[in-house]
Amino acid sequence: MSSLKENFFLNTLLKKTNLLLSHSGSFSNSQIFKFIMPHKYDFLVIGSGIAGLSYAVKLARHFDEKKEPVRIAVITKVQADETNTKYAQGGIAAVWSKDDTFQKHIEDTMVAGDSINNKKVVEIVVTEAPERIQELINYGTRFDKEHDGDQYDLAKEGGHSDHRILHFKDITGAEIERALLAEVKSYESIEIFTHFFAIDLITQHHLGETVYRYREDIKCFGAYVLNRQTGEVEKFLAKTTMLATGGIGQIYQSTTNPTVATGDGIAMAYRAKGICDNMEFIQFHPTSLHQPGKKPSFLISEAVRGFGGILKNKDGSTFMENYDERLSLAPRDIVARAIDSEMKRLGVSNVYLDVKHCDYEKFLEHFPNITQYCKDHLGLDIRKDMIPVVPAQHYLCGGVKVNEFGQTNINYLYAAGECSCTGLHGANRLASNSLLEAVVFAHRAFEKTIENIDGAIIPDNIPDWDDSGTSHPEEQVLVTEMTRELESIMSNYVGIVRTNRRLKRAMGRLELLFAEHEELYKQSKVSVPISELRNMIVVSYLVIKMAMARRENLGLHYNLDNVK
Repeated sequence: MSSLKENFFLNTLLKKTNLLLSHSGSFSNSQIFKFIMPHKYDFLVIGSGIAGLSYAVKLARHFDEKKEPVRIAVITKVQADETNTKYAQGGIAAVWSKDDTFQKHIEDTMVAGDSINNKKVVEIVVTEAPERIQELINYGTRFDKEHDGDQYDLAKEGGHSDHRILHFKDITGAEIERALLAEVKSYESIEIFTHFFAIDLITQHHLGETVYRYREDIKCFGAYVLNRQTGEVEKFLAKTTMLATGGIGQIYQSTTNPTVATGDGIAMAYRAKGICDNMEFIQFHPTSLHQPGKKPSFLISEAVRGFGGILKNKDGSTFMENYDERLSLAPRDIVARAIDSEMKRLGVSNVYLDVKHCDYEKFLEHFPNITQYCKDHLGLDIRKDMIPVVPAQHYLCGGVKVNEFGQTNINYLYAAGECSCTGLHGANRLASNSLLEAVVFAHRAFEKTIENIDGAIIPDNIPDWDDSGTSHPEEQVLVTEMTRELESIMSNYVGIVRTNRRLKRAMGRLELLFAEHEELYKQSKVSVPISELRNMIVVSYLVIKMAMARRENLGLHYNLDNVK
């Protein structure tokens, strides 16, 4: 903390300014700017969703209250609000009613996760939930209330034994994102860099040392980041780095994730010798709107089934009674497999969600965005028409392995949100536990960061990015075609239902794709498309590898060859 109190950065700036004044004729304007204002921070946050912004806000508030200077950088590869958080519809789960209990929420989470969850983590998240959500409310997040205006309107979703989902219409994530961005902008110590794409984490590897995965003293010093406006790769050095980069949905042809969800944080951590876990547990949301060729898929929230929506075939017959006694409110893995089974049995491309019997005015109040989207894009009148739905990749339960404070195996590197594997979800995430996990672990990571900040040191000899001998690829179509091939491999062979043969074929084809891409990458100046493909190949490898290693069917991993 002494370096912060002495205002190291201002002293450095003064020294460099004086030096430049004595040699002003030797430098260009861009060199002067880069020399005076290096990207050297106390904290670097990669990602601007609920996890990253919550972490940044807590750091800024802490140092603001202590009246100590601090520099916090938040980088995001497009605009600040384009995150998985923004697209979360249903809500955030917490024990909020006097009729509900922590124990029931814990049990629901364990059941959904096939009981391979880390129970200690489940207990931590569930019991800390109300306090963390109250903080979101304090930041200005609005949640829907009952008509009397006093009590929150708590929804119920699949796998939950009680009404405990706080929500804002059917755009809860967008509302949380709005409030957090407004809070972030109130702190001068936080700098947001939009259209900056993280390429690789910086460790001792870049200082010429041999770094292996289970070496205990690996340290993260920040990241190499592509400035999308200049095309230059810049060093963002930091004492502590937080990965909050979201999911991996774009490795599949059909996903509810935005186009930014390419597994960047997980791939960067893995290349830096970070440990990843539970990557085989890919959650397919049972009910995305059936719009062939559209990506991302439009989500029909789980809350619609909680509201009373019933899954049916085209002829109006129900089918969930053949799969689970909880019917349309069974956990997502069961519902997704049931729909997949019905589609294959009948040879159809989708099933339907029937809400015609629901109170239209109340439905419209709860789901205005879904109602309008169905009308505008498919011409559906939900009072008369059933909604065509199909499963789509939605969430990753695995990621960079962290402890109960969000710490990875790499020192001074934290991970939170969907890119992390905390143990909360086990083999399947309970609905509306994802936003909750992100905000709880952002807080716990903040606490541990403050505890450990004194030991963080940034070496002076970290090299600049070296792309000598590379050029811009002449044919971008190569990257486009390889991306399509990757999506096809994962969708056809590593989907809702798997077999040993499909997984083996997926791995074989991925190895060929990796070799082809690696050759192109080494010859090319980095760009977002080629780097995203690089990351998607890494996370696809991890998904396939861990799916092949899993010899039992648990939660979201279902292999026909494991059925006894």
